[in-house]
Amino acid sequence: MSFLNTLLGDPPPAWAFEISETGIAFGRTAMPGEVSFRPLPEGAISVSPLRDNVQLPDVLAREVAALAPSDPRHHHRRAALILPDYCARTAVLDFDAFPANHDEQRALVSFRIKKTVPFDLESAIVVHYAQPAAPGEKIDVVVALVPQEIVIRYEAPFRAAGFQPGEVTTSALAALHMVKPEGITMLAKLAGQTLSVMVLLGSTLKLARCVELPEATSAEILSVFHPSIAYIEDELHARPEKLLLCGFGRLGDEEAPLWRSELGVEVEPVRSRYGNLSGTNAGLLGYMESLAA
Repeated sequence: MSFLNTLLGDPPPAWAFEISETGIAFGRTAMPGEVSFRPLPEGAISVSPLRDNVQLPDVLAREVAALAPSDPRHHHRRAALILPDYCARTAVLDFDAFPANHDEQRALVSFRIKKTVPFDLESAIVVHYAQPAAPGEKIDVVVALVPQEIVIRYEAPFRAAGFQPGEVTTSALAALHMVKPEGITMLAKLAGQTLSVMVLLGSTLKLARCVELPEATSAEILSVFHPSIAYIEDELHARPEKLLLCGFGRLGDEEAPLWRSELGVEVEPVRSRYGNLSGTNAGLLGYMESLAA
């Protein structure tokens, strides 16, 4: 699945960047195994869907400018920009029927979701994607929303450094490219105190959640896992075969046996052929995986 704003058949951008509160993961798409990370000073980024995330714009601009050497031949180097999950809202809406006209689709999606997001849709970027469905089945539509001003502020330092961020997505959506579509799979991604949960039935996204935890402890994480699995049982009439962990580090290693016993599912780490996964580069490595596919 790809929710990137690009034209079919276009070559991939030369660069890809993932922003988090702790730094910027980046790499050339032609060399996906050579992913690097540049830390940001504390307080430079503060992720929220309700306010400007870039708290120190001059600092971020300086760090972005230092990531790649300037090239006078290419003033607008194409780039993919992967944003933190919590600055946006991602949801899956199901419909008995979905119109073919794009404007009618947009109106229907906006009507369904406007009361569930904490910001004004009129000033937001709204992207939706109707996933393939068999005849007679409900149509699951993935909707991603983010205030336009937040995106503009994230893009600004990259544009100033000569990059053209024509493809923009969120970390968890990009990370889905590392999941092998089989059965019911739950992907959990931890970045700081933000926990994202994605549930796949085969290659169809059925649930997307993103919550900010009071603290990243086993008890707080389980308080999100339990209702997610209850949803799966109610809606899909089955339990997930697998819980894939992404960005949990030592916490995941230590707590996996407990979570396996508590939840009754297999617990495994997500792996990438392009490097060691963390909560700060999972979207980037997933994006690289999508290009390889």
